[in-house]
Amino acid sequence: MGLILQLVAGPVAAASTDRTPTTAETPAQHDARMAWWREARFGMFIHWGIYSVPAGTWQGKKIGGIGEWIMSKGRIPVADYAKYAAEFNPVKFNAEAWVRLAKAAGMKYIIITAKHHDGFALFDSKASAYNIVAATPFKRDPLKELAAACAREGIRLGFYYSQSQDWYHPGGAAWEGKWDKAQEGDMDEYLRTIAYPQVKELLTHYGPVAVLWWDTPMSAMTPERAALLAPLLELQPGIITNNRLGGGFMGDTETPENRVPATGYPRDWEACMTMNNTWGFKSYDDNWKSAPTLIHTLVDIASKGGNYLLNVGPTALGEIPAPSVERLQAMGKWMDRNGEAIYGTKASPFQRLPWGRATRKGDKLFLHVFDWPADGRLVVPMRGKIGGAHLLVQPARKLAMATGADGLVLTLPAQAPDAVASVIVLEGVGEVDPLPPPAIGPGADGVVTLACDEAALTGAGLKVDGHVNLNLAGWRKLSDSASWDMAAGRAGDYEVILVANVTAKQAGSEFRLSAGAQELRGTIGASDYKEQRLGAITLSADRIPLTLQALRLNDDEFMKLRSIILRPLNPR
Repeated sequence: MGLILQLVAGPVAAASTDRTPTTAETPAQHDARMAWWREARFGMFIHWGIYSVPAGTWQGKKIGGIGEWIMSKGRIPVADYAKYAAEFNPVKFNAEAWVRLAKAAGMKYIIITAKHHDGFALFDSKASAYNIVAATPFKRDPLKELAAACAREGIRLGFYYSQSQDWYHPGGAAWEGKWDKAQEGDMDEYLRTIAYPQVKELLTHYGPVAVLWWDTPMSAMTPERAALLAPLLELQPGIITNNRLGGGFMGDTETPENRVPATGYPRDWEACMTMNNTWGFKSYDDNWKSAPTLIHTLVDIASKGGNYLLNVGPTALGEIPAPSVERLQAMGKWMDRNGEAIYGTKASPFQRLPWGRATRKGDKLFLHVFDWPADGRLVVPMRGKIGGAHLLVQPARKLAMATGADGLVLTLPAQAPDAVASVIVLEGVGEVDPLPPPAIGPGADGVVTLACDEAALTGAGLKVDGHVNLNLAGWRKLSDSASWDMAAGRAGDYEVILVANVTAKQAGSEFRLSAGAQELRGTIGASDYKEQRLGAITLSADRIPLTLQALRLNDDEFMKLRSIILRPLNPR
């Protein structure tokens, strides 16, 4: 994985981006091509390469950042980093074991890093000797072995390919962060002689390829350069591809990274996420997410209509770390019982549920309850036809239903059937009329955090952007605004904190923040997503809208907003 950096475009070869497999598709043909992917909902990402040899350490020093970026973060010379290939001998690699682990976890597809930014190919490439067969003592092609194992186990296989960041081959590192003269060269030559033939190899030598996962969409990847690579997808007519080729090529899917968007996307999307802090293996990264957290994330993503691409980073010996295995096994046990409420489901009709999430399939509405109600009453904020309700794991046990002012009320047993997430099935569900969602409220510490992707936006140019950390961008008119439906929970004075990127030119712009009858005005200072105090405001405990608007702009954009924080000044 990697950051999205801005590059300077170089010379290009003329071509057209119209030559893609999706251009002539009808909507029905597109839906048919995407059908398996929408059914799958859960896949395995594998980041593996020679970066697993140093495992986060270079010359006795722990290098910050993610494991597969050690060459860049450590500014390791090309010749020195390449020596790791001679040490890469993953004798414990077992394609069958990897695929069976993914299958046991409930995953339906695998995407592996065929070539990452370090330029090392994890397959037998004739375009460059810098590959696992020619340059390592291993001498085997793991992608061929994975392709065979996936075919046997009924798992689809896809390939990640870093097309516009290659720190090894001359011309591939076409960005401002180069640190070695060996990286200098012509990007178009690199694309013609390395990237193009390697992508062609991947799409012709390994049988059916389900996904081509490009990374990353640098600005140097102009429309003309992207058009060199995009037509290769025609070699696999049923292939699905993402939005990271660059050059305006949108592909089939959005790819939020290490985050779950608050409301999903209007088209197909897939959240790729780590289990700890890194993608590629780091020997000392022990900050593992718990199995319940991973299960909740899977449910959250499905409830917003997306897929969960969960990463593992195997070691230099070819083993998936034990903590990853343990968590995947736990997820598989949950999926064995509850997979019906994940596979092939559509997004929740509810904007927010205080006790969990919801997914839908046909006339069934699945309620994923994270917080089992102590009083046995589950309030579902909806009106509409309901044929009946039961626990997914106990279909014969019908649940009592009633309607009230707050919506449908279910009477639940005292004990949750699953300690992590219990699923209730509403059957015979017609059109759902959701009641207004609950207001955004305070955390346990009384602090209210208003994230940019939870705001209602006014203004055609406003959009929530970013792969890793979200921000609200395109704020260019005085009529643009962002509003949140919130409830502080208790009356009192609150410090107003802004978390945003504000450039030196944008600093001094004037704002108005209104919360009910209260209003706060002032100017914003320069900041790089650091907390900035805007002032204080008095809030009631009631549900009110909070709106931020520009009164005067010092530059062509107001700011890039991440969140507004309301922190009580006189907490109880």
